Amino acid sequence: MKLAVVGGGSTYTPELIDGFARLRDTLPVEELVLVDPAADRLELVGGLARRIFAKQDHAGKITTTTDLDAGVAGADAVLLQLRVGGQAARNQDETWPLECGCVGQETTGAGGLAKALRTVPVVLDIAERVRRTNPDAWIIDFTNPVGIVTRALLQAGHKAVGLCNVAIGFQRKFARLLEVEPGQVHLDHVGLNHLTWELGVRLGGPDGENVLPKLLAEHGDTIADDLHMPRKLVDRLGVVPSYYLRYFYAHDEVVRELGTKPSRAAEVAAMEKELLEMYGDPALDEKPELLAKRGGAFYSEAAVDLAASLLGGGGSPVQVVNTYNKGTLPFLPDDAVIEVQARVGHDGAVPLAVPALDPLYAGLIANVTAYEDLALEAALRGGRDRVFKALLSHPLIGQYDQAEQLTDRLIAHNREHLAWA
Repeated sequence: MKLAVVGGGSTYTPELIDGFARLRDTLPVEELVLVDPAADRLELVGGLARRIFAKQDHAGKITTTTDLDAGVAGADAVLLQLRVGGQAARNQDETWPLECGCVGQETTGAGGLAKALRTVPVVLDIAERVRRTNPDAWIIDFTNPVGIVTRALLQAGHKAVGLCNVAIGFQRKFARLLEVEPGQVHLDHVGLNHLTWELGVRLGGPDGENVLPKLLAEHGDTIADDLHMPRKLVDRLGVVPSYYLRYFYAHDEVVRELGTKPSRAAEVAAMEKELLEMYGDPALDEKPELLAKRGGAFYSEAAVDLAASLLGGGGSPVQVVNTYNKGTLPFLPDDAVIEVQARVGHDGAVPLAVPALDPLYAGLIANVTAYEDLALEAALRGGRDRVFKALLSHPLIGQYDQAEQLTDRLIAHNREHLAWA
């Protein structure tokens, strides 16, 4: 089995490598190719990757290349984890929206739109080149904004599934609190990428006992603290929102906070510099503890599980993924991309049925889906007016004066990445 990781020079990659090494019985990788245009980073990451495999007695071969076509040729699955523009572009996404009184964040709001505009054309080009070299390969997208990028891939006819680590993070956290194995915890996880709620936490499988009320009663303070939300709000909702919902439920508070500290991109850039220095140490043969602060916790385990199921291996039959709605949420178009539990196999992902949603959640999901429609249109066709309409439609913006200012700033800061600008 051959896998390729596009964006393999990312400091995330050793987390992924560690998962491939530990879970080789689930996903027996014979060849793993790390693909990245940044040759210097790629060699540092590739060297550590080989040492991790060697330490854990993994017989698989790890190669590195800056040649995308050569790297993906013959791959059974291609994982996408790229960041167009790097941390510098992310830093801009997190700062210029604040000038207009809006949340500065790389996956939602104006910053999220900027990232989508930069990313979608690049990902589609990569996917088309994968299809030319190996039309049967699965594409697993971990590149943000995952929902929009996955929809672009599916809409273009690619064999693609989107992946996020939010759900597996909740699963592992709840398992610790309940003192059970993670595999015993099934989430009623519903929404869009980075806009989800845990409506239930079930033991043993999709039809198991819902222990969410018990979790909230016994561990509500811990859960609320992790979300940076008030306990009384979580209790009032009776569900566990993704921490990204804080941008919606406490927008003005978050904007004030973000204006008083360095951007997350600046923090990550400093962390990446330190990590790359560590990766260059020939004595290092395991992922360093610092990597846990970089983000992406449990990404490797989710990626291995998904790849194993898609490729006919031993992955879990039910996983949280991003895929077509196909009537699952009746208030959305069939071709909207949602993030829910799905049955995953060699034919792809089929969402499980979900209960009727409270209008409190359904309304916001519908609104953001409409924004994602407009965002994808802007990413595919370009144009200032399309950017403006997408921004105006976003529930974190919604005012024409702000949308005008944000449009000007978005184009000014991203002109080099926008062919039409």
